Amino acid sequence: MKYLAGYPAPLLEQVRQLIAGDKLGALLGQRYPEGVHDIQTDRALYGYVTELKSEFMRKAEPLSKVMFDNKLHVIRNALGTHTTVSRVQGGKLKAKREIRVASLFKEVPLAWLRMIVVHELAHMKEREHDKAFYALCMHMEPDYHRLEFDLRLYLEHLGMGGKRLWANAATASAPGEE
Repeated sequence: MKYLAGYPAPLLEQVRQLIAGDKLGALLGQRYPEGVHDIQTDRALYGYVTELKSEFMRKAEPLSKVMFDNKLHVIRNALGTHTTVSRVQGGKLKAKREIRVASLFKEVPLAWLRMIVVHELAHMKEREHDKAFYALCMHMEPDYHRLEFDLRLYLEHLGMGGKRLWANAATASAPGEE
């Protein structure tokens, strides 16, 4: 199981049983009955991220860009990125901070979008995935670890050929989509 590497064997066995019984999708659907959130544009995402940032990280540098990115793929193990681009302007060095979120997050419950945004915001203060990083994530989203695990379950579900559980109407009817 690609997305659950590192989890304890008994837990992985429970997941295998859910997959074998074709019950994983139903379980996730029950846990997140609210369906797809309404943050579908880059502008709406920017507003959502800056609202979270102002609530938890007021003193952090401002964000110059926040967007959904079609080029971020789960295959490259990137569901979101936080980058800092430095440029020389006159005699000063200016840093622009960007957060990009994989387009997959347009079609998931709001709790999972919040989890990935919290993750990328935490990188503004803590670069490494260490204790301090996860403590900051938990400060901004107390259910961070459960949400991350559930997202990994969903990625396993999709990876095993399962259908998208919360595809919105625009994407569900797009030609060529599975």
